[in-house]
Amino acid sequence: MPYVINNECIECGACEAECPVGAITAGDGKYVIDADTCISCGACAGVCPVGAPNEE
Repeated sequence: MPYVINNECIECGACEAECPVGAITAGDGKYVIDADTCISCGACAGVCPVGAPNEE
């Protein structure tokens, strides 16, 4: 299942830099994961300081 970023996102960008497939981009108030590109590797969740990325 692809990951999604919840409203706990603090827009630090750690997840975007860690994503191996470039599925994460800055959105309006939080980062967004493209479900079609996400490979569900969990790299984003591993670096997020607030635990915003979660499996959908």
